Amino acid sequence: MVVVFVLVALLVVTGVVAANWYLWRRLFRDTTRGPGPVRRAGAVLIAGGWLLAVGALVAERAGAPFWLQRTLAWPGFLWLALALYLLLATLATEPLRPVLRRLLPARAPEPAPAPDGRLPAAQAPAHEPPSTTEPSPAAEPSPAAEPSPAAEPVLGRVPLPAVGTQSGSGRLAVGGAKTAAAGPAEPEAPPAPGRPVPPADAASPSPRDLPSRRLFVSRVVAGGTAAVALGVVGHGTYGVLRGPRVKRVTVPLAKLPRAAHGFRIAVVSDVHLGPVLGRGFAQKVVDTVNATQPDLIAVVGDLVDGSVKDLGPAAAPLAGLRARHGAYFVTGNHEYFSGAEQWVEEVRRLGLHPLENARTELPAFDLAGVNDVRGESEGQGPDFERALGDRDTARACVLLAHQPVQIHEAVRHGVDLQLSGHTHGGQLWPGSLLAAAANPTVAGLERYGDTQLYVSRGAGAWGPPTRVGAPSDITVVQLASKQA
Repeated sequence: MVVVFVLVALLVVTGVVAANWYLWRRLFRDTTRGPGPVRRAGAVLIAGGWLLAVGALVAERAGAPFWLQRTLAWPGFLWLALALYLLLATLATEPLRPVLRRLLPARAPEPAPAPDGRLPAAQAPAHEPPSTTEPSPAAEPSPAAEPSPAAEPVLGRVPLPAVGTQSGSGRLAVGGAKTAAAGPAEPEAPPAPGRPVPPADAASPSPRDLPSRRLFVSRVVAGGTAAVALGVVGHGTYGVLRGPRVKRVTVPLAKLPRAAHGFRIAVVSDVHLGPVLGRGFAQKVVDTVNATQPDLIAVVGDLVDGSVKDLGPAAAPLAGLRARHGAYFVTGNHEYFSGAEQWVEEVRRLGLHPLENARTELPAFDLAGVNDVRGESEGQGPDFERALGDRDTARACVLLAHQPVQIHEAVRHGVDLQLSGHTHGGQLWPGSLLAAAANPTVAGLERYGDTQLYVSRGAGAWGPPTRVGAPSDITVVQLASKQA
């Protein structure tokens, strides 16, 4: 068993390292000409982001000082979300790279220097025209003075300056240059009106200064993927911090009496108060729930990520929850990371009613609650027999259970409706695929035999305060009587 765990851990670490090397390569190495500060900064950014993320996770689980948890949580957890979407966006652009390289015009090849180090005449800068001094009639033109065939097309395209005229005392060379026996030169003709005169020191950019086509494409694609990833994470974080939205669903129950038709239960799950989401967020949840004017409030676990000592002030607004039949609470797996017994006592002090493998009889139906599966490690696991074993099966029963996997026990005990959370709806797409592999229902209402299961996406977020493809919600479940 230990060997299997070690092998899985090695595979995970290898995969994470390979993914981050790939990100560094595409975002930093491929977008620069060579080693330098940009590549080093990219390595520091990626490595530092993961150090902050691991530090935030360890600090939370180890119960580090709360100021340290808060310091590490924001940058560390946000890096997890950003790294995920940088990786997905970069992978998605791989098929685009060869297409862009084919569509863009090829860059002109760099000129090869002559043996004497000079550029060929065809590549000579426009402001330095080759010498065209006319030899004297007595002198035989040397072979070096004759223009090469390769230079002729270039010379034909360069406008020549005014040609000098012959005087009694000498001759002017082409372009007004005077020979040794030449007399005073006549002034050059002015340029044609409207034609700009290039400055004497203007030079064409060297091909060596222009990025290659591959480098240009890498920079464009890297900039685009970074912008997309930042936009996705920014929008998803805003969606969490603004608070959950209300979702409404109607659930018919065969055993519900006509008098209870329209009974409303506000389902609150996965608030995850902690180093990131604090007292202000708790107040938003309370205000949203109270605005729905529910008949009953069901808090179905994962309320906090931390101790009562650190998060007691953040949870204080829960005392303001208002419903005609009260507010009820069951533990989630994160309560057992944070001290479940202390939190059960704290929520009781705040006015909520904990249901620890217990049941209460309301006028219209039975309301039961079981502990989370995680409590088994502390001898406080779910006990369906204790909560449901001696109830009147002719009455409708609503069960509060944090994890959807507890539905199978609920079916065996004749529960009519189970209310759960835990999945966050996947929270960060494509996390919904992983959540679907581990849970019978990821979000929404489904039927299992005679039992219906409703799973909320949750009000908050764990880890990154970000949701993509799984918006947060507080669900108002309205019960409907088939007798109405």
